[in-house]
Amino acid sequence: MANWAAPPEKGFAASIGVAGTPIGALLTAPVAVLLLSVTGNWRVTFVILGCLGILWVLLWSRIFTNRPDDNPHVGKPELEFIRSSKDLLANETTLVEAESHPEPWYAFFRSLTLICNAIGYFAFQYVNFLILTWTPKYLQDQFHYQLGALWYLGMIPWIGAVFTVFIGGRISDALRRRTGSLWIARSGLAVGSLLLTAVCFLIIPAVGNVAGVLVLMAVGNALNFLPNSVYWAVVIDTEPAKAGTYGGITHFITNIATVVAPTLTGALVQSYGYGAMFVAAAIAAVVGMVAMVFVRPGRRRAHAAA
Repeated sequence: MANWAAPPEKGFAASIGVAGTPIGALLTAPVAVLLLSVTGNWRVTFVILGCLGILWVLLWSRIFTNRPDDNPHVGKPELEFIRSSKDLLANETTLVEAESHPEPWYAFFRSLTLICNAIGYFAFQYVNFLILTWTPKYLQDQFHYQLGALWYLGMIPWIGAVFTVFIGGRISDALRRRTGSLWIARSGLAVGSLLLTAVCFLIIPAVGNVAGVLVLMAVGNALNFLPNSVYWAVVIDTEPAKAGTYGGITHFITNIATVVAPTLTGALVQSYGYGAMFVAAAIAAVVGMVAMVFVRPGRRRAHAAA
């Protein structure tokens, strides 16, 4: 992504890359219920999905190149646009080059920007997996819905996120273009979105009907996904030569939330009821919001000087 995306489009390009998360979540409930209904065996469901994954890997291996320069489907005008230095900000680059002084992977933890960005992404993922894993159980226990109804009810919280993940990338690029500030374009967008996400989830415990709950969950999740591309764009903006390594570390920290969110939610629900689940989501969003305030995207001064 660091090599393929032109600087004016990095936010939107990253949003296309991460759009699979809300789209996959949107399709999870109907696909899973359909496969379970047809096969009557959850093991067969996993086998089918695994086979589809293998087919995708084969397709991907045939079309993927690390740089657009090596791809026969990229024309000269497109390549010139990707490599253009027009309207380039002082702390941006159009091409990833080898580091003159390579740093070890743990240099990631010397950067406050990268650490806080990972915390912000952790908060996003906490809310994401809370909705993904606990929505069906919540609807069953609180509103007594059966499996046959969950295939479409489980889709509702993800409808808005499918669109906002793309919109957020566009907004980030537009803010960069209009303000010339990567902080406003990346961090500022995440701060505002996470704040509104927290507000939505704090209101849910006070709502007593399923329509109101699902609407608030959908709006909150849509706002949560608005800056989804930002977390990846920050890594690319800040350390393009180590986007793979530092992106992996960021994802490692982020994916801790995939374990913490469902596990902690189970403990909170058992001890305090479902209201605590939404309060915890709001707290996670606030923590992420505060962390993103300290994120300063862009190449480090040492790299710019080199």
